[in-house]
Amino acid sequence: MKSFLFNGLAASLLIAGSMSAQTINQARENQQDRIAQGIQSSALTPREAARLETRESRINRRIRHDRFVNGGRLTPGERRRIDRSQDRTSREIYRLKHNQPF
Repeated sequence: MKSFLFNGLAASLLIAGSMSAQTINQARENQQDRIAQGIQSSALTPREAARLETRESRINRRIRHDRFVNGGRLTPGERRRIDRSQDRTSREIYRLKHNQPF
């Protein structure tokens, strides 16, 4: 019985981890699309776009590093940190595209 519960728990954690990776990757793609759209519509200046791209590259570097350190997986804390970083970047994209002050 304990073995069954442990295997079920391990399987659910594996599924949750893969869902999280999909969510992180989808957010990365969405933000890249939003930056590209802002450049195309001239809502973002080249300097603003470069700054956003730099933030995105830092997040991507952090994801690669965290996965390397942990054998290809992200810990729940790392996922939360990355999610917060992506949320902050998303708000910054919106703010810059709509020319809102800090």
